[in-house]
Amino acid sequence: MRDADCIAFLQWALPKMGFRWPGFRKVRGQVCKRVGRRLKELGLADTQAYREYLSSQPDEWAILDGLCRITISRFFRDRKVYETLGDEVLPELGRQRASAGEPVLDIWSAGCGAGEEPYSISILCHHSDDPDLQRAEVRVLATDSDEHQLDRARAAIYPLGCTKDMPAEIRDSAFEKLHQDQLLLREPLRRDIEFACQDLRQEMPDGPFHLILCRNVAFTYFVEETQRELLAALNQRLLPGGYLVIGAHEKLPSERSPFDPLPHCTSIVRRVDR
Repeated sequence: MRDADCIAFLQWALPKMGFRWPGFRKVRGQVCKRVGRRLKELGLADTQAYREYLSSQPDEWAILDGLCRITISRFFRDRKVYETLGDEVLPELGRQRASAGEPVLDIWSAGCGAGEEPYSISILCHHSDDPDLQRAEVRVLATDSDEHQLDRARAAIYPLGCTKDMPAEIRDSAFEKLHQDQLLLREPLRRDIEFACQDLRQEMPDGPFHLILCRNVAFTYFVEETQRELLAALNQRLLPGGYLVIGAHEKLPSERSPFDPLPHCTSIVRRVDR
């Protein structure tokens, strides 16, 4: 399939599913390959034939929706975010829990993919020397709409390239080498992670949470109306004074946001009751 044909098809199809084309422009190759394979499976000649097929087979839209899931991730992606979480946000939340006499720290990783993000949080907590964070009972719920990705997350086996953003000393202590460039995350770092299959547009955990990570999902790929709805739902599940983490190139959709960004890391915003 030619790139131009795929672009034209995606610009036609994405809005019909509540997606926005600009979010897919740079990562369209992943989706185009999947669409090309789907055309072969269906015996269709081109994207025009696929448009006609979608018009006559409404159930196919759900399959196409699944083909549009972007699965690019790695450990400690956007290192500045993880430095701020490890040095400032997580220790502060640990102190809050200690002061309140409530040791549990609840974290939600929304759109967790193959587990790199929630496991990165687990690694930060286990390697922290902050006494309050060390004493906290950290519980991480990780959700994604792709069951295959969740199976990969539960297996916790990753190629070496997924760890290129991690400090070498942390990487070496967090993983054991299996063979060639395959690494297995050590069991203590997997112990407090719960995985669940959920599509943000249809279902969310009840919460509440002290920290929510929703990066490169809601505020990249969905149309603005959906973004606003999801932001309101995330806000409802975040405790006052809690933190929301978004992607490095994302912006929240509402001008009257209930969040204030950290001045030195604008991808991390704090819920403020105005």
